[in-house]
Amino acid sequence: MQPTATVLVYSDDSNTREQVRLACGRRPAPDVPTVEFVECATPEAVVRELDRGGIDVCVLDGEAVPMGGMGLCRQIKDEVFRCPPVLLLMGRPQDAWLATWSRADAAVTLPVDPVEFATALASLLRQQRLASA
Repeated sequence: MQPTATVLVYSDDSNTREQVRLACGRRPAPDVPTVEFVECATPEAVVRELDRGGIDVCVLDGEAVPMGGMGLCRQIKDEVFRCPPVLLLMGRPQDAWLATWSRADAAVTLPVDPVEFATALASLLRQQRLASA
């Protein structure tokens, strides 16, 4: 039995958080663990959860208000020791350069496409599993 992976989802929009949960389902791919979500609506909650530990992957909404996921990603990559991989949700494909600036490990566009999202999340979970082995 594989352990459960904990995925932090940050967005001020509950509909976006729901899109992420529904796109992933219980398991984004057969070879990765089942997923448990921790939802955060504020940047402060994200930092608090990361300080607590146990987060395997972060999904950050680049369109969130008052602090977008791109700025938050850059902040946590600088401030969190062994920061988990980050999957960034972008408003437009043209924002890919901002995802690179933010140091996100992967990015997908909004609205969430279930296949694209599950593929990206599963890839980050595999990388995280290899890094912890």
